[in-house]
Amino acid sequence: MMKTLYVGNISWGTSEEDLRNSFANHAEVLGCRIITERATGRSRGYGFVEVKDEDVDKVVEAMNGAEIDGRRLVVNEAKPRD
Repeated sequence: MMKTLYVGNISWGTSEEDLRNSFANHAEVLGCRIITERATGRSRGYGFVEVKDEDVDKVVEAMNGAEIDGRRLVVNEAKPRD
C-alpha cells in the first residue's frame, strides 16, 4: 500500500525531479507531482509525493521543515478527497 504526502511551500523554480530526488534520500518515491496553474503552467507552490505506508512517518519527520531551493517545506499526510 502507499500513502500520499502533501508538500507545501515549494519554490516556483523547483522541478518534480528535484522534489523526487530530495524525498528519495529517505524512502522509495512511488509518485511525485507538482500542481501547476492550467493557464500559465506555473507552479502553484505545492505538490504531492507518494511513498510506501511504512515510510510515511520517517519521511514526514525528515522532510517537514527541510529546505529546498531556499524554501522550508511543509510536509504532512494528505487528506483524502471527498
